[in-house]
Amino acid sequence: MWSSSGAKRPWNWKSSFKSTPMTNKEIAQHFRQLGQLMELHGENPFKIRSYQSAYRNLRAYEQPLSELSPEEIGSIKGVGKAISGKIQELLDAGQMATLEKYRAKTPEGIQEMLNIKGFGPKKIMAVWEGLGVESVGELLYAVNENRLVELKGFGAKTQEELRKKLEYYQKSKNRFHYAAIEAEAEQLLAAVQKVLPEVPVDYCGAIRRKAVVIDEIEILVGQEGAAEVLADLGVLKEVSPEGAAHAAKTTTEAEVPVKLHTCPADDFGTQLFTLTASDTFLEAVTAKAPAADWAGQAGEPAVFNILKLPFIAPELREQAWALERARSNDLPELITEADIKGVVHAHTTYSDGAHTLREMAEYAKARGFQYLGLTDHSKSAFYANGLKPERVFEQMEEVDALNQELAPFRIFKGIESDILNDGSMDYEEDVLRAFDFIIASVHSNLRMDEDKATQRLITAIENPYTTMLGHPTGRLLLSRPGYPIDHQKVLDACAANGVSVEINANPYRLDLDWTWVPYALEKGILLSINPDAHSTSGMHDIRYGVLAGRKGGLTAAECMNALDTEGFAAAIRKG
Repeated sequence: MWSSSGAKRPWNWKSSFKSTPMTNKEIAQHFRQLGQLMELHGENPFKIRSYQSAYRNLRAYEQPLSELSPEEIGSIKGVGKAISGKIQELLDAGQMATLEKYRAKTPEGIQEMLNIKGFGPKKIMAVWEGLGVESVGELLYAVNENRLVELKGFGAKTQEELRKKLEYYQKSKNRFHYAAIEAEAEQLLAAVQKVLPEVPVDYCGAIRRKAVVIDEIEILVGQEGAAEVLADLGVLKEVSPEGAAHAAKTTTEAEVPVKLHTCPADDFGTQLFTLTASDTFLEAVTAKAPAADWAGQAGEPAVFNILKLPFIAPELREQAWALERARSNDLPELITEADIKGVVHAHTTYSDGAHTLREMAEYAKARGFQYLGLTDHSKSAFYANGLKPERVFEQMEEVDALNQELAPFRIFKGIESDILNDGSMDYEEDVLRAFDFIIASVHSNLRMDEDKATQRLITAIENPYTTMLGHPTGRLLLSRPGYPIDHQKVLDACAANGVSVEINANPYRLDLDWTWVPYALEKGILLSINPDAHSTSGMHDIRYGVLAGRKGGLTAAECMNALDTEGFAAAIRKG
């Protein structure tokens, strides 16, 4: 019953010239984008309307434009001489000079935003000009940080609607944040297990390793022919054969790619081990133990027994170092979400948070945390209502009152201080010394070269008031790679100056990248799993930071906010 159904092909504005003539719809889309870009840049509304009209008329026109003469094209409703000439450009050269002009002066990320249904040029221009946002990922991050509510034409309701649109748009792309598909993947796995209760079923591949970015959901079923059964029962959409034997592909209802592997039940353990491991990890295993040695095992523990290894958590099956530590009986006891004692890095309505200081503190306490590390934005963060010195001390007075009321729960007085271009902080010393701790972060001028960016961070790290380095590269997964830094030099500086490093748990950041966790731990650096919460719900992102930390071998003893209140207070005390 294999189906040959294909995936939807996304419309590419930058499609190159093709030997086959453009279709009417492809031509129409060029006029649609031209109208959008002209509206974005505030051009002549009459021309804009003419291009919009051309888009509507051309996409509905049945006879291929490529088969018509210029005169016949010009006679089509809504098409005059000027538009007819542009159509001929597209048919002859595969591009339109006027459109290319507007593309050239519009960042690609802004052009991509025009693909988001219900988010028009005027609103795009508002966030571009008002917040400096130039990509879909940056826009979603700004929405999650509550930054759009103060812009003209936006409010809390509009911002929330946009968030949903953006999340839907992100899901439709070829790669996915782990957090974006986790719930749907769990539902799919549960559905498979429900209809095949006697059959071994589990995740495999990157999703079982809890990779921060996922290309597809991979599931292993210990029953040959299960793909057809699951499709017949309606658990899976139509499936089609994959390149590998005993593999099929399909999508979820939200169009997330799914790869389904099947095998005999008595080979399930071997296949689960093989399909979970990264290529690097598997190569390291087979270098000393050929796959034939552990073939045909029904359970994964049997594979580890044959390999004479302790069980290695799936998250660690990325790099060879975990295998070497297993062979030395030196595997770390990985941190869990339950180990986290305090919420560090949190924003309130004093800056750009959605909830008040009291609301954030009471929520953290109700969730069972012992403390809240308060870190609103500093004064140079004008885009986020950063705190001037007088507001800093006003906030500290409120903290003192709440600490008396909520004891033994404690609020630590912190700030997320912007690292300026030269690496300095944006407060005078009398303000800096008033804080319990300071997270130093870069939020501006992300286009420095590696040497300058690295020195900028090192200068901030060497500041005696810096407690912690926040999101070291400023990356936004799937949308912004972050500024280039020499990680080794930066981490060496943190070790030398007793500065901890955050794993920013926001699933769109997860920065420090987990691949640098082993080096940080080797240097004796305390890491802190911080949600960067701009609302009470943002505290739940700690989960994703824990998953990232586990991939790097992080233990509770090496995590600053896994310490109790007294331990955290001692850890942030410098000098």
